[in-house]
Amino acid sequence: MNSRVGASQAVAAMVLVQLGLAVSVELLDSIGAEGAAWLRLAWAGVLLFVLVRPRFWRFTRSALWACVALGVVTAAITMLFMAAIARLPLGTASALEFLGPLGVAVARGRRATRIFPVLAAAGVVLLTEPWHGGADPVGVAYALAAAGCWAAYILLTQRVGDEVAGLSGLAVSMPVAALVATVVAGPAVIGAMSWQVLLGGAALAVLLPVIPFSLELSALRRLSTAAFGTLMSLEPAFALVVGLLVLHQVPGVLPVVGIGFVVAAGVGAARTGGRPESLAEPGLPAAPPVAVAGSERPARACG
Repeated sequence: MNSRVGASQAVAAMVLVQLGLAVSVELLDSIGAEGAAWLRLAWAGVLLFVLVRPRFWRFTRSALWACVALGVVTAAITMLFMAAIARLPLGTASALEFLGPLGVAVARGRRATRIFPVLAAAGVVLLTEPWHGGADPVGVAYALAAAGCWAAYILLTQRVGDEVAGLSGLAVSMPVAALVATVVAGPAVIGAMSWQVLLGGAALAVLLPVIPFSLELSALRRLSTAAFGTLMSLEPAFALVVGLLVLHQVPGVLPVVGIGFVVAAGVGAARTGGRPESLAEPGLPAAPPVAVAGSERPARACG
């Protein structure tokens, strides 16, 4: 049951992430990639901090530093990926970014489950079609950098989810991400903001990242890092579909075949990635008050 609930939460998060990214693309012409990333993170940080109101005195020092690190990584992955989709089709950028969670799945997966990352990797190759060589190299570099950040995001999100109950960890990490984005991009983009764009950014922040990141935090309490990383193989497929329906980016035949590979890998991960009941979400009856962070037991929210 844990694996099914976690898988459902992860899938819902991926759909919302891709819809949010597709909507964000429309902002690129007016405020640029950095502006779109900053706007989402700034509103998300304010909303989560006000709604959750984290009690800092309840955090251990280790948990607080993990939340800060997660915030820095969240800002990096958001800004890097927005820069990538400004130069690459949504499906291609998402497929390259997926190399991060795929690496986590390969490194952490049990031997019996490692067929799923291999299957997902074949799907990623078909989705990206690297032999054409037409992809923007700067966009590819941004997407690969986002992939590395996404791998760190998965590990940090699981650690925060294990050490901090509810959404308190996210209510700390997201304001940190907002501050980092403000320092990096704020001076260049704040002057270009209009009231219409600012208010639209609030609605966009709920769609991405507030709701999907909350779902991912809960999913990582129920799934192993290997299962979650492999399940993220569905992300390029969702990106391809959303890119087609919302952005009218028409895929070729091989990318469509690639969808079948990544879906098969995702189904396999969902069936084998549940956490033991004793390690479920903090606050549930079966869970201990604080789980041990960083253990190798069957245990991320990017673009």
